[in-house]
Order: sequence, then structure tokens, then C-alpha cells
Amino acid sequence: MKRFENILKKIGPLPIILAVVALAIIVIAGMTYHGHVESHSFWGAFVGVFTASILGTSSWFNHNYGMGIIIFTILIRFLILPLMVYQVQSMMKMQVVQPALKAIQAKYPGKDSDSRQLMMAEQQALYKKEGVNPFASMLPLVVQMPVLIALYQSIFNSPVLKSGKFLWLQLGSHDPYYVLPILAAIFTFASSWLSMQSNPEQNGMTKAMPYIFPVVIFFSAMAVPSALSLYWVVGNLFQTIQTFFLQNPFKIRRDREQAIRKERDLQRKIKKAKRSAKR
Repeated sequence: MKRFENILKKIGPLPIILAVVALAIIVIAGMTYHGHVESHSFWGAFVGVFTASILGTSSWFNHNYGMGIIIFTILIRFLILPLMVYQVQSMMKMQVVQPALKAIQAKYPGKDSDSRQLMMAEQQALYKKEGVNPFASMLPLVVQMPVLIALYQSIFNSPVLKSGKFLWLQLGSHDPYYVLPILAAIFTFASSWLSMQSNPEQNGMTKAMPYIFPVVIFFSAMAVPSALSLYWVVGNLFQTIQTFFLQNPFKIRRDREQAIRKERDLQRKIKKAKRSAKR
């Protein structure tokens, strides 16, 4: 219970309030839809909630199903915002403890089981001391995967969504002009690049990720219905804006450089004081 309270304290009230409001709107949207949604199992009921919420939201915009998906996507992003804030905070802490982790790894270079156990024990102690959860980055992904699958099934289980149109799009078919796949790739690159810029410890894989992910998203968006591509475009745009505000790399790098300068100035003053004391 205390750990949960500490997490809530770190996240802050605003993301939690926004998540509660988003959940309430999703529920209300589902309740305002008076059509029939089939559900023959627990998963079917879960998918049915998504379908009813999208259709209910669409009814607020004169049954514009593209707008329904856009609003639904924004609500889902606000719903998982507390997890995203927690993830970003954990990532920032992981970046801070990277030098200490490297020192621990250098301390136990052996490949025997005893050396690995001692290294893991010290790493766990460091994580506990600094309040770092190395698995926090997986939480938003774990939450979003069922959302993507449920949205995909919602489209094919709902003839209305499958045949719905938005701008030039047939929501149940691929984007014929590849506009959505391109936008999804661009926003994926933007959010990945911004996130990478704040990391002081970068290797070849870290530098390559902002270029690998957009390619994967581009070809994935080409292979799925436009409704899902639209979800990715809006979600990745939201992610880009969110990354800029929660993990502004320019501010982080500026603050980090100022801290380094202060530390250097302090070390110079200490050395100067020691030389003066010797005289």
C-alpha cells in the first residue's frame, strides 16, 4: 500500500485526474450507444466495450467514425497517461544510475554464477536505493497491446465501422495513398528521436532505434485497416507532444550541462582551497 502511495505521489494528481475523466467519457460514450454489440466471452465483452465506445463517440459527431476513432484514441492516451509519466520518470532515473551500473558490471567481470549473482544483488540494491523500476518501460506496451488487438477486432466485428468512411479513407481497408503509414512513421520517428536525445548513454542500438521503429510502423500501417493506421497516427502524434513536455531533451541537456559546470567549478574551488592551505 505504501509503495502504491509513493507511485501516486511521483505521478502527481493531474495525470490521474485526466485518466479518470477519460475513463468516465469512454464509459459514457459506450452507454450512449443503443445499438447491439455481440459478446460471447470475456474477451468479446472487452472488444464490445471498445466498439460501443467508438460508435457512441462517433454519434456525437454526426456518426463520423473517423472522428470517433480520433477522440477514442486521445481518450485512451489520457487513460494510460499515469503509466507513461511513471515510465518516463523511471527512464530518467535509469539514465542517472547508468554510470553506477557500469561500475558494478566492471567490478564483476567474471562469467561464473557466483559473480553474476553478486552483480545482480548489487544492481537490485542500487535500484532499490534510487527508487528505480527497470521494468517500468514495459507497462505502457503491455497495456496498449490489448487495446490494439481489441480495436482491430472491433473494426471487423462491426459492419458499421468496417464500412465507415473518413475523408478519403474506407476505415476497413488500407489507405490507398499511404498517407497514414507515412504520418505514423514520421510521428514515431519524432517521438523516438526526442526520447533518445535526453539519454547521455547511447550505444549503436540506441542510436538506431529511432530509425528502425518508423520503418516497422510504416510497413505495419500499410498492412492493417485504415482505422488502425489512424489510431497509430493520432497516438504517435500524442506521444510526440507528450515526450516533448515530459521529457524535453533540450531542457534536460541544458540542466545536465549546468550541473556538470557547477561540479567542475566546485572541484576547482576545492583544489584552489587546498593549494592555499598548503601555502
